[in-house]
Amino acid sequence: MTSRPPHAAQPLRFLMPGWFAAVMGLSGLALAWWGARHALGELAAGVSALLALVAALAFMLLALLSIVRWQRHPDAVREDLHHPVRHAFWATIPISGMLLATLWVAHRGASEGARALWWVSSLAQLAVTVAVTARWWKGNQPGGLVWPAITPALFIPIVGNVLAPLAGVPLGHPEWSAAQFGIGLVFWPVVLVLIMVRKATTGLWPERLLPTAFIHVAPPAVGALSLMQFGAPVLVVWAAWGMALVFLLWAATQVRRIASLPFGVPHWAMSFPLAAFSGLTLRLSEAGHGGMQLLGVVALSLTSLVIAGLVLGTARGLRQGTLLVPEPAPAAPVLGADVPSGRA
Repeated sequence: MTSRPPHAAQPLRFLMPGWFAAVMGLSGLALAWWGARHALGELAAGVSALLALVAALAFMLLALLSIVRWQRHPDAVREDLHHPVRHAFWATIPISGMLLATLWVAHRGASEGARALWWVSSLAQLAVTVAVTARWWKGNQPGGLVWPAITPALFIPIVGNVLAPLAGVPLGHPEWSAAQFGIGLVFWPVVLVLIMVRKATTGLWPERLLPTAFIHVAPPAVGALSLMQFGAPVLVVWAAWGMALVFLLWAATQVRRIASLPFGVPHWAMSFPLAAFSGLTLRLSEAGHGGMQLLGVVALSLTSLVIAGLVLGTARGLRQGTLLVPEPAPAAPVLGADVPSGRA
């Protein structure tokens, strides 16, 4: 009789916060389909509503399981909080909340429920940003900012603040939305430079994290969508779209390598950036640029196929027991890590 691995009886122990990236991807895709209404009609609105419902249910399920995990495995939660890489993924939770608030406003209009969700998520995102940047004061000490720990995942807690205006402006909070947008905007080039220097000095991040290369697309794409909420000049938005495009093409050069990797939660890092680029392209097409409408529909179709593949890969991984398991230890220890080894 084949014995079960030690982790098989406690899969919740390995439910890291990065699982909420799936909620981000589904929410982003729902927003992209909502933006396709002018091109695809009411069908797009219906698909968006269905995806929004799925995203909300996924958020509630993951939130419930995360609470149970915190009660049963508090040491695993502490490990995630102090891990040099995984701590950044805690930001996927408040970002998911802001995206769901944005969907709420899009489909149901401004309401007190949407406003409450947005405020809680916005302030939680600010708290995560402060917590992450506070680690930088430690320098090369344990828990500080060291080159091997710098990956594109660092964009999530730092630059995720640029999402605030998507729901904040229509909810009637443009001032705070602009303030939080500024936080993300000032840190975006800082993190980008850190990542480039890390690649030059330490080399590429672990192979299993290669899908996070697509996160480079999200800051300019979401930033442009937020700028449109503020009524920014269209040429400024086009400039941001160009930045997102070049990052997308750059990350796309690694698709073959990513496809050869065993499926894991980091693959979901591709979903939200692709959805944000699709949504931005469709928004620009509303200005009457015919070619952009075709490009936006193609991008939306490809993004939908990618996310459908991620959903199937997740279902298969859960069924086969290959996801909620300990991740392989890094080939070399991460300098300055709080924990001796772990999952990234």
